[in-house]
Amino acid sequence: MKESNESRGECCPEKGAYRVALLTLSDKGARGEREDESGQVLREMVEGLPAEVVFYEVIPDEARLIEEKLCELSDALGADLILTTGGTGLGPRDVTPDATRAVIDREVPGMAEAMRAASIAKTPHAMISRALCGVRKRTLIVNLPGSPRAVRENLAVVLPGLPHALDKLRGDPSDCAAP
Repeated sequence: MKESNESRGECCPEKGAYRVALLTLSDKGARGEREDESGQVLREMVEGLPAEVVFYEVIPDEARLIEEKLCELSDALGADLILTTGGTGLGPRDVTPDATRAVIDREVPGMAEAMRAASIAKTPHAMISRALCGVRKRTLIVNLPGSPRAVRENLAVVLPGLPHALDKLRGDPSDCAAP
């Protein structure tokens, strides 16, 4: 079934809020053993965009479940942007980048590189981040770390570039170079 442009707010790319989905990956959070502070930081920070949070959920660190949820949010919900938090490190249950890589059509390495570069100036632990950014159809997916502080620091790096990226994914034909 072909999706209409209006169903995704694409009839007028410059108008309308971006549809944003927030997904927290946390075994403890999914079991109700930990409050999702990182998800709340995401919600607060996207308020600076012309954005509407259309989905929020906390799910466990299960690769297959993450893949299914990312596909659902992109394909069925039509999110312009999916922000994930958690599961980007080296722990045995840190599978978010792997699940993201399995469902994207292409990577956007500059965004992940920019986040790591800014983070490494603050902590050497940033070098173990495997966070990934990529595109599935017309949805940008950005993996962020799990701690509220790291979410704030990393999202602040890419936030200024998100409107341009999302407009391009919506079909904005203008040149990227500044006039």
